[in-house]
Amino acid sequence: MKAQTPPCELLARQDADYRGWLWVAPPRDSWLESGEGVVWSADLAVVNAWRAAGREAHAGLTLPPLAPPGAVLFWPKSHAQGEWWLRTLSATLPAGTPIQVVGEHQGGIKRVPKVLAAMAHACRKLDNARRCTLFATEAGEGRPDPEAGWEQFETHGLALATHPGVFGHGKLDEGTRLLLETLAALDARGELPAGPTLDIGCGDGILAAWFARQGHAVTATDVSAFAVAATQRTLALNQLEGEARQSDVFEAVPERFALIVSNPPFHQERAVDYGPAARLIEEAPAHLEAGGVLLLVVNAFLPYPDWLTAAFGEFETLADNRRYRVYRAVKSRR
Repeated sequence: MKAQTPPCELLARQDADYRGWLWVAPPRDSWLESGEGVVWSADLAVVNAWRAAGREAHAGLTLPPLAPPGAVLFWPKSHAQGEWWLRTLSATLPAGTPIQVVGEHQGGIKRVPKVLAAMAHACRKLDNARRCTLFATEAGEGRPDPEAGWEQFETHGLALATHPGVFGHGKLDEGTRLLLETLAALDARGELPAGPTLDIGCGDGILAAWFARQGHAVTATDVSAFAVAATQRTLALNQLEGEARQSDVFEAVPERFALIVSNPPFHQERAVDYGPAARLIEEAPAHLEAGGVLLLVVNAFLPYPDWLTAAFGEFETLADNRRYRVYRAVKSRR
């Protein structure tokens, strides 16, 4: 099987014996998924792909006791998230376990030596090709800190938990702000369905917390374990009720809802990926009650109108600030 991504192409040309190694935060790549070893990823879509191939895979932000012969960390586009992964991995694995760190130059892999120096860890450059670099170090002493990386900020009268790797880390993005303004106007006019509400792509939990504060029964989902943990913390910080679960779109959501709300993602690291958003719209009618409502805030340049028309027959634009639009689609009562 040929590697499909530049970091995996760099790894594939190494003389190292990677059998039984731990692969941390990898991209989707059939070369990895058809090989050997164990994966640890906060991305449920990656975990599901490995499990479908019969491979051992761990989601979530903690790892059960493992003693692999080595580990490879794929450096993410977020420097802060990469540092969290590296520090957590180093503290989780037995001291002295070989760790390799690979990533693309445009993704910030060249920062790794400085991060390792700050950790008082040795760093050795192993290879450089395909506009990627591979570094080597090893696990140190210590235990993972469950509070590492967690911060808080406030907006709209709510305290939000945030962590590197969560969408909009540490701030409210413009699209969500427009959606919240639209929701407040709908609520003032009594146009929000009062039944159970689903927030897909919950991020730091701002939408889930807003609806919970309004008295809605809220379920929040995200493919990222970072986001699920952030939403759980946000609800707890504000003493609000709600459930947050890890799900790849509707995968772990068998229920039906009166309202589905989302600021859907369209990026996977640096690549554009419309797949999750398209699936959300296509499958939404099956998860809405008769007369149920889908509310989306989206980038104005993306092809959501075609998907909404195909799934619902018609839709309306509730807000448009040229960069973002809020769409509403209603499931037929027939």
